[in-house]
Amino acid sequence: MPDKNTTVDDRLAEVRESVGRLPADIKATLQAEVARLAQEGLPAGVATPGTAMPDGDLLDAHGKPTTLTETRAGRPAVVILYRGVWCPYCNVALRFYQETLAGELDSRGVALVAISPQKPDGSLSVAEKHNLEYPVLSDPGNQVARGLGVVFSHSGELHAVQAKMGLDLTTVNADGTHELPLATAVVVDAAGTIRWIDARADYTTRSEPADILAAVDSL
Repeated sequence: MPDKNTTVDDRLAEVRESVGRLPADIKATLQAEVARLAQEGLPAGVATPGTAMPDGDLLDAHGKPTTLTETRAGRPAVVILYRGVWCPYCNVALRFYQETLAGELDSRGVALVAISPQKPDGSLSVAEKHNLEYPVLSDPGNQVARGLGVVFSHSGELHAVQAKMGLDLTTVNADGTHELPLATAVVVDAAGTIRWIDARADYTTRSEPADILAAVDSL
């Protein structure tokens, strides 16, 4: 268990520090991409509280068809959208949510669900690598993220750097595209209505568990 004063940003700072040790050309491209996305900000039309939580034809970590509605089984839920198993920021956040958030939500009767556009084998790798006890789902075509208005694509320059590092999103994502969801946390009530949403243009940051729990406790 992390120290009670540790935040997800503390953990992510370690990842940001490691990026600083990458070769200069790769580091410069990564930093330029973060700056570009931060400057562009959130897309127009991001979902707002009071609207219905979108759903889609999803797959569990073993490739079995499911939906978000089926997964939360009538419970309120915290839904975490992340880029994929290849993303170090996502891995740190998902593990931290297991350590700090999953038990708190379970005691409140609230589901925790993580969703990415990657193929199910990537979801399974995330779950096994970090001993996640909550569902990790695959969303081919970013159906949920698209419904929330949080789909984006990285620049061609970053795709080139990713290729240099052995990553091709078109082979990782279930729909064969480069499209990704912004790092987003959503609190959904039992009726399937969005009650709180935190979408991040800067993918090096994530929603803090304390803020998520405050939103859950206001249901």
